[in-house]
Amino acid sequence: MTEKTFDQALQSYAELAVDVGVKVQPGDTVYVQVAVDQADLARRIVKAAYDRGAAEVQVQWQDDTLKRLDMANMTEERLFNIPPHVGVQFEYWLAHQAKRITVISADPDNLAGLPAARIAGYQDAFQKVYAPLINAISNNDISWTIIGAASPKWAQKVFPELSAEDATTALWQAIFKTTRIDQDDPEAAWQAHNAKLHAKADWLNAQQFDHLHYQAPGTDLTVGLPKDHVWAGGGTQNNHGEAFMANMPTEEVFTAPDNRRIDGTVASTKPLSYAGTILQGMHFTFENGQVVDAHADQGDAVLQHLLAIRGARSLGEISLVPDPSPISQSGLIFFNTLYDENASDHMALGSAYPFSVKGGTSMDDAALTAHGLNRSDTHVDFMMGSAQMNIDGIKADGTIVPVFRNGDWA
Repeated sequence: MTEKTFDQALQSYAELAVDVGVKVQPGDTVYVQVAVDQADLARRIVKAAYDRGAAEVQVQWQDDTLKRLDMANMTEERLFNIPPHVGVQFEYWLAHQAKRITVISADPDNLAGLPAARIAGYQDAFQKVYAPLINAISNNDISWTIIGAASPKWAQKVFPELSAEDATTALWQAIFKTTRIDQDDPEAAWQAHNAKLHAKADWLNAQQFDHLHYQAPGTDLTVGLPKDHVWAGGGTQNNHGEAFMANMPTEEVFTAPDNRRIDGTVASTKPLSYAGTILQGMHFTFENGQVVDAHADQGDAVLQHLLAIRGARSLGEISLVPDPSPISQSGLIFFNTLYDENASDHMALGSAYPFSVKGGTSMDDAALTAHGLNRSDTHVDFMMGSAQMNIDGIKADGTIVPVFRNGDWA
């Protein structure tokens, strides 16, 4: 394998996001969400998109420092009322079927210490304006991908023993490894990986389990599955039949639960970075599909505000990730859901993806609800898998099929 310089790896990474992430075609509109400290990567992505014939590439810049200043100081009347131009921008992207590339590099502790009520109030207001765009994303109406980029504060959270410079270098190396940039042909490596994930999803779809039973320390949970549910993994297609890879990296296969049939207890196994705050040691008790008790050892006030969002007291996604996955075996806690969810089985509080049942993308909310798919104003993944996780699939006739044993495919 030929070792790449950082410049070569970063260029390959930008091209991977454009070619495999959203597969930019001539005439496409593309928008890139990226932090100001990732300008080099952003410029490479924009150039690669134009080189593929994009008609327009917009960049939406983000800044941790400004975000914290706004969240700490803006009057609540302004903070809790999103300006009209934000929604207009979303409408423009939807009207042009814009392909979205999101680059995440934020400091996981950026909003730590700020009042949870202010964070929750802003999140609630923003989600209402964001709803049309997130619904299009959830329905695969548009192509989208999420990738990571190393920033010093995030890197030092992952590698606290290293200097900012060395930690950033180490995090970039981990990002390049998990996204297969260290391979001679990253795109071919992704094609092979995609085929493996599709094979696992195909097996699960053929089983059509009635429900799953999860057992591990702190977890004893039964999760019903909707009739005609669909497991997905790896790449998918937008409503024009164009392929895209929503998460890079990805190690999961996932579907939606029947949110009326979730009972028992589940404990988180990794930290969750949510709304600029780290939540750890989360425990949930479900009855008839709803969270009836929940607490977090760290960040409990933020968790309670999250659960107050419409639909957040039930699940919209369950995902299977083997503990021997490369991200898990790295031994790193990334404090970032994109990476940590691909090291562990996880579940999502909030909305389900409509494509998780046959014909779901053509259903309205009432029909999706009738099929047991949760409808919500949020979707927040939390990690609950481990090397001690056992999962059984139970069919309608009572047949029990081992799915996971000791955190790996049975």
